[in-house]
Amino acid sequence: MSMLADSHDLIRVQGARENNLKGITVEIPKRRLTVFTGVSGSGKSSLVFGTIAAESQRMINETYSAFLQGFMPTLARPDVDVLSGLTTAIIVDQERMGANSRSTVGTATDVNAALRILFSRLGDPHIGAPQAFSFNVASVSGAGAVTMERGGITVKERRSFSVTGGMCPRCEGMGTVNDIDLTQLFDDSKSLNEGALTIPGYTADGWGVRIFTGSGFLDADKPIRDYTTRQLQDFLYKEPVKVKVGDINMTYEGLIPKVQKSFLSKDREAMQPHIRAFVDRAVTFATCPDCGGSRLSAAARSSRIDGLNIAEACAMQISDLAQWVNKLDAPSVAPLLAELRHTLNSFVEIGLGYLSLDRPSGTLSGGEAQRTKIIRHLGSSLTDVTYVFDEPTIGLHPHDIQRMNDLLLRLRDKGNTVLVVEHKPEMIAIADHVIDLGPGAGTAGGEICFEGTLEGLRASDTLTGRHLDDRAAVKPVVRTPTGTLPIRGATANNLQDVDVDIPLGVLVVLTGVAGSGKSSLVHGSIPAGAGVVSIDQAGIRGSRRSNPATYTGMLEPIRKAFAKANGVKPALFSSNSEGACPNCNGAGVIYTDLGIMASVSTTCEVCEGKRFDASVLEYRLGGRDISEVLAMSVTEAVDFFASGEAKTPAAHTILTGMADVGLGYLSLGQPLTTLSGGERQRLKLATHLSEKGGIYVLDEPTTGLHLADVEQLLGLLDRLVDSGKSVIVVEHHQAVMAHADWIIDLGPGAGHDGGRIVFEGTPADLVADRSTLTGAHLATYVGA
Repeated sequence: MSMLADSHDLIRVQGARENNLKGITVEIPKRRLTVFTGVSGSGKSSLVFGTIAAESQRMINETYSAFLQGFMPTLARPDVDVLSGLTTAIIVDQERMGANSRSTVGTATDVNAALRILFSRLGDPHIGAPQAFSFNVASVSGAGAVTMERGGITVKERRSFSVTGGMCPRCEGMGTVNDIDLTQLFDDSKSLNEGALTIPGYTADGWGVRIFTGSGFLDADKPIRDYTTRQLQDFLYKEPVKVKVGDINMTYEGLIPKVQKSFLSKDREAMQPHIRAFVDRAVTFATCPDCGGSRLSAAARSSRIDGLNIAEACAMQISDLAQWVNKLDAPSVAPLLAELRHTLNSFVEIGLGYLSLDRPSGTLSGGEAQRTKIIRHLGSSLTDVTYVFDEPTIGLHPHDIQRMNDLLLRLRDKGNTVLVVEHKPEMIAIADHVIDLGPGAGTAGGEICFEGTLEGLRASDTLTGRHLDDRAAVKPVVRTPTGTLPIRGATANNLQDVDVDIPLGVLVVLTGVAGSGKSSLVHGSIPAGAGVVSIDQAGIRGSRRSNPATYTGMLEPIRKAFAKANGVKPALFSSNSEGACPNCNGAGVIYTDLGIMASVSTTCEVCEGKRFDASVLEYRLGGRDISEVLAMSVTEAVDFFASGEAKTPAAHTILTGMADVGLGYLSLGQPLTTLSGGERQRLKLATHLSEKGGIYVLDEPTTGLHLADVEQLLGLLDRLVDSGKSVIVVEHHQAVMAHADWIIDLGPGAGHDGGRIVFEGTPADLVADRSTLTGAHLATYVGA
């Protein structure tokens, strides 16, 4: 008897139109591993994340009370006709973990919480509750009278309270203390009137200086080095007081608190470049002398289990900590120990045993952050869940991909549906079902090209099918270096006093298993001032108001060209400024907030989604108005700005850069929020290409790239090297390794088993040598 309940074996999608999907219909088998392939920008993420996962998430959110939904992100219903057979989706994406300076691997994965309970129960001497071991809880105490209304009478009672926290009082749980270098703030041989202050924005006639000179506390004509102790104290540290300068009431405070408020409390990334340079010069960070960088108070460090305190436990490599926890035997906390063992062993199993719990979570790479999130789901007893992965092989050496594959198969075998967006053939190989999107990217994509088995994909005439068995050959001839970049005694993270000469003027690839120290070597140890343009994996932050034109800075010259051609001011041609459509404020859509329901967005009727005021669209440049220019694709725009009335060299240079990295199909005004991860990374690369620097450091540029796009990337790297630049690439992709002129392989393992250089030489030598993990895999790959 076949029950109706057993017939729901498919997730059915009908008429999906999110982003660039062209109304596609697809059926995905449940409790199987389905891999989605296709070039970058073909619509894989729009289908998997934007449609299937988004709708599942939205439906789960709707099961909560309206009160709770008010605190959750409201998700609009994806643009799709029918979705049936959905199950709960758990999304494991590549969003980097929050880079809050208080967040560490331990706090992000709740391992610290378990350790704190463990120490508060078993630690000797006993110093207090679990929060006494937390570096985010300060110790406070207080006492006083409390007034209460009781039965119509006012009663006063004396109360006192105290909280024992584990925060180091000196550095407030940050592990570092910052000192301000006074010589960078003022020149003590001059007086205030002679312009002693060297802080950006403090000019002799500006309010910043006038408040000091007019306050009456200081002698404005006396050089700062001649101040009395009292004057110096007032100048640098005085508490805020009201003073009258001329006839205006102002608040006077010392220079140091003023600088701290106006510069140091702001996000360094959001500062303007000249201010950031000032802050980098003026502030020196040093490890906190009291806690030695462990962030914990002396009391928290005094309590030990088996001779180990909590700071030492967090500083250990996780694989060693797991062994230590396995040895502990305490029946009173047995369930807690079992849980802790399980989590720590998962870290080791998934290949992150080389991290330590006190590592700040902002320093993890995209792949490490993604694998840290998977740990939460490994021990889960849920089944019939849909797990959605976004390129889980990022940052993984071919040797580690094998482990990742086993892990995904384990999740599937527990009875779950696993959906993976992936480009690497090694991972496509384990799929039960493959769905290929394309045929092209952007507007040329968004259709289903193939559904079926891996064998079927190989035989099909799709872009992915044709490139699936591509194997790059090792370069027969390599370029000769023009010089070297010496690195001496590098010890960042797990590097073990590494000395290496990186050849310049050639394509150098740094490789090695995840955690072997590659990024530490290029980001942490290259001497400053070597003219390095570094392109890391940090995501591009962009709101729906930003687009490729604003992000790359290309809109600036375009606005000026429009303004010049029409004799009006440039601000009119910005949809975020004076030229905005008054009805939708230049957003192009109007958002209607329906309280607890998902908000609805409708295209603005006044400007029809063009974002500009009608009067602005009267102005033309080369026969096009500004909204038509923003609607152009990069390829069109390259020709448009090349010659004639619209000739704008500044915009043209940036556009050629974008076309070079294979983004010719993007439109200039497409909101950044609709770009895929691979597209964002290449957009970032395009902006950096025009920078003046002799050495480019790229961190895994093949992220999010299809096999067919990798060839284009290699062409671009070659052009960079041929134009006289030095290119250093941190990469696991074997096609890139084979294409290198020089390979530096780190290892042999991860964490404290890595951090050494195990091979330097040409790819051909590495293949012939086969002595390292990388060499063995590369040899198999090129079929040597």
